[in-house]
Amino acid sequence: MVNDLYRYPILVPYMKGGVKLMNYFRQRSLFLGISLSAVFLLGTHYKSIAQEVPGDGFAAIPGTRGGQDTFGPYEVVPNWPKPMSESLPDHDEWTWSVTMDVFAESPDRVFLIQKGELALIEERPDSVWLPELGRGLRYPNFRLPLRQAGQGIPNGDQLDEPGRGRPGIDWRWTHCVVVIDRDGYISEAWTQWDHLWYRPHDIEISPYDPDKHVWIVDADGHFVSKFTNDGSELVLTLGTPGEPGESDNHFRRPTFLVFMDENTMYLADGYDNTRVIKYDMDGNILAQWGELGVGGGQETRPGYWNNVHGIAVNPTTRQVYVNDRDNGRVQIFDEDGNYLDEWQFWSGRRGQPSDIHSFIVTSDQKLWAADQGTHKILGYDLDGHFVYSWGSWGEYPGGMWGVHGMSTDKEGNFYTASVNNGRIQKFRPREGANPDFMVGKPWSGVW
Repeated sequence: MVNDLYRYPILVPYMKGGVKLMNYFRQRSLFLGISLSAVFLLGTHYKSIAQEVPGDGFAAIPGTRGGQDTFGPYEVVPNWPKPMSESLPDHDEWTWSVTMDVFAESPDRVFLIQKGELALIEERPDSVWLPELGRGLRYPNFRLPLRQAGQGIPNGDQLDEPGRGRPGIDWRWTHCVVVIDRDGYISEAWTQWDHLWYRPHDIEISPYDPDKHVWIVDADGHFVSKFTNDGSELVLTLGTPGEPGESDNHFRRPTFLVFMDENTMYLADGYDNTRVIKYDMDGNILAQWGELGVGGGQETRPGYWNNVHGIAVNPTTRQVYVNDRDNGRVQIFDEDGNYLDEWQFWSGRRGQPSDIHSFIVTSDQKLWAADQGTHKILGYDLDGHFVYSWGSWGEYPGGMWGVHGMSTDKEGNFYTASVNNGRIQKFRPREGANPDFMVGKPWSGVW
């Protein structure tokens, strides 16, 4: 053994103390043997635990064999909603447009806001070469969509501008607010208000309002409207329609609205302004905060942000969660705007690949975010720990492309509105699915 040690020069200095050297190796060998035995026993122990319930902790349905969690703990409800032509006359050639948001008052009354209607494409055309656009380009391409809905129709204030498509042929500005029943049919059409809209962006009902007023945020119109529940009356307007600004009576592209209690709500203002405004339910300003940040994933200062595109509250802790979209973080404040905490969705730059479109906080004490970049629904606990995700890109039933709005109902169904492919979808819980992976039900209220 001593002769063998000369092969390893690093051990030569130990050779003059032979006994000492041998003791050194005995101690090392004993330690190594004990360590390997411990690792073997622990590994066997943990292996036996993991095999008690195959797939436990990872699969949406523990013990599932084969397959994958394409839609997480849900299955898509087929043919919901129905084609518009099955509910409305003169719609054989028309379909859903840029579906901005969805809100489930109940499974029997689901609100949808959209930018008018798009021409229905019934057959996929043959692929052709497009040398006028560049080398090696063809369209359409296998498995890729025929159009991006947002490019197919202008905003409500651009309808008469040249170069915006052909009204009545490519698009129609009608049915911007509709209600869909449990079976997928349009049960209400608020067409009497179509003339108001520029780009309806968010639709909400406060769970604490016994009259269930309907609130709609119009981003590019710079205003918020409050209606009676049946849509017969416009009750209140916040902001000045068509006039952007930073004053108490003006917004600059507001995005989302959320309710803390029966007399408190928060507005994210917004795409271009950089503030959160706290209101009472009569539209009186109680507080506001926020400053323009650096953007591009570089801002770290509390209360500074870029593209305030999402807001949620936890009524049990009275905390406010704000989506600092261009910096990939959620900032958390108390109810009066005092900074408490934050955590990151991503680092780097937005869209490489993540881009958090919006999020909601639900009664399961989790934050659920729609990632437009990865086309996933992401779940976090309210300390920012990642819990679960699911979703994949595509136009097949259940596929995601630009989820912009989300809602749940009291039966546990989950709804999404996607701006890029122009559709809403309904997902129902899979039998046996882990409830921790499901988007929580709405907060309890008075209705």
